[in-house]
Amino acid sequence: MRRTTVILTVAAVLLLAATALAITYGQPDGNRHPQVGALVGTFNGQSYPYCSGTLISPTVFLTAAHCDVGTSSVHVTFDTKFTSRTKLYTGTFHADPLYNHAQDDPHDIAVVVFDTPVRNITPARLPASHQFDRLSPNQQFTSVGYGGQEPVNQPGGPVIGFLDTREFSVGTLNSINPAWLRISQNQATGNGGTCYGDSGGPNFLGAGAKETNIVAGTTITGDALCKSTNVTYRLDSDSARSFLSGFVSLP
Repeated sequence: MRRTTVILTVAAVLLLAATALAITYGQPDGNRHPQVGALVGTFNGQSYPYCSGTLISPTVFLTAAHCDVGTSSVHVTFDTKFTSRTKLYTGTFHADPLYNHAQDDPHDIAVVVFDTPVRNITPARLPASHQFDRLSPNQQFTSVGYGGQEPVNQPGGPVIGFLDTREFSVGTLNSINPAWLRISQNQATGNGGTCYGDSGGPNFLGAGAKETNIVAGTTITGDALCKSTNVTYRLDSDSARSFLSGFVSLP
């Protein structure tokens, strides 16, 4: 059966609370962020994007370690919407060997190294070392991904729909710690964020006229109903840079 919705029962909420994955209160991206792509897999005979990520060199695609589905060979698309005709790039998945479930630093970072370079897409940039140790409390970020949309309340529980389309939204900094940038996605304060399907996707520094092509953090987790906080893994940390240095040149 085609995957179109997720109904968040109480049991599902408890299960999904540990892993964030969709753009909420956002809008279609079109060609605004062509360097953002999706990992595509086939599950129970159905193919769809299951995680997001960013091209950071012609041959390297940044994503999250928990997007490992047990196969070293994976497929990525940069099409704005996934269809049966979507162009796929093949590569090898490499997760940080230190990946764990620790809250202080889970090393939840991975890359896909493509078999052949991706042409005609300008890669995103990585931040400098400890660039985000100090940020304005009003700092905004632009989140991008292929995940589901904000839940809609209905009898039986909230439902999340999946359009399999690249979207973006804007959120404001909540807090900083050594491994994480926590970004508000509370609609009541004018913010949007991420949900199921956006894991590994980028959170670009800035928004609107001040948006940059620097990936500040990758989406990792958040609240189960995708209404409060987008928790992103910092890419300016020593641990993230140590892993990435094995695949790309760092600023």
